[in-house]
Amino acid sequence: MKVTEMKSSPEKPNPHNVSVRMLYNTEHAQAVHIELKPGEALKKHMTPTDVFFYILEGKGIVEIGDEQQEVSRDMLIESPAKIPHRLMNPGDEIFRVLVVKAPRQTEATRML
Repeated sequence: MKVTEMKSSPEKPNPHNVSVRMLYNTEHAQAVHIELKPGEALKKHMTPTDVFFYILEGKGIVEIGDEQQEVSRDMLIESPAKIPHRLMNPGDEIFRVLVVKAPRQTEATRML
């Protein structure tokens, strides 16, 4: 059995300049923990694979294509491959999200 504690996973440098920690990375799927402090946001980007976001803590906004929706704890949001998307935290509390990519991403993410 392999157990990974989020806080023990090192932060991964990224073009968004936010806290990103790789929790699971196999040939089949990836799981990433993202923490957005108040006022932080991901830059709009496209991934070459399907993604889903599971909200762990706080409230924020998910933008996928031309749609935006406020989301909160225990919500799951699907984001299809090759559709521009981003996460935003306009609030005053931490916004934590588990991001799962399946199948595992093999091409680079395209920043917009």
